[in-house]
Amino acid sequence: MSRVGQAIINIPEGVEVKKENSNFLVKGSKGELSAPISDTVDVIINDKIIKVELRNKNSKNNALWGTTRALINNAVQGVSVGFEKEMEIIGVGYRGTLQGNKLTLNLGLSHPVEIEVPKGITVKMDGNTKFTISSADKQKLGEFAAMVRSKRPPEPFKGKGIRYSNEYVLRKEGKKK
Repeated sequence: MSRVGQAIINIPEGVEVKKENSNFLVKGSKGELSAPISDTVDVIINDKIIKVELRNKNSKNNALWGTTRALINNAVQGVSVGFEKEMEIIGVGYRGTLQGNKLTLNLGLSHPVEIEVPKGITVKMDGNTKFTISSADKQKLGEFAAMVRSKRPPEPFKGKGIRYSNEYVLRKEGKKK
């Protein structure tokens, strides 16, 4: 039995939810999102509570039950509170700037790396080595943050590169003399 699937979702103030065919629509102060609903589950909306129930029990349906509930919960949380990831650039001469919707990163390469910030995602620079990426859509946020990190992932000897603020980089010992 799915422990995630059986948990109820509370609807915060100012959030509207609606079920249409195989999609679950959520509107809130941060935007509008939709989450797919699997055919193997029923979504029940009462007053300020959403409950996801399983139609027939087997291992595949059980997995889809928890996944559907998690997608709906992420949509509700995204439009009410939002999600954010804090990142930092570490290395001598490594820095970033934001011009309009273009993130420009100087990462020790022969050219600056320019990244177009997608619609629905906001980037806020804190100085020139720390920045915060925020969005209502958790999946888009994670994909964009991973793509930015992939431009120069932290290396294990000096730890230089782009990393999440809470990321721990395993450091290796250098050459022996």
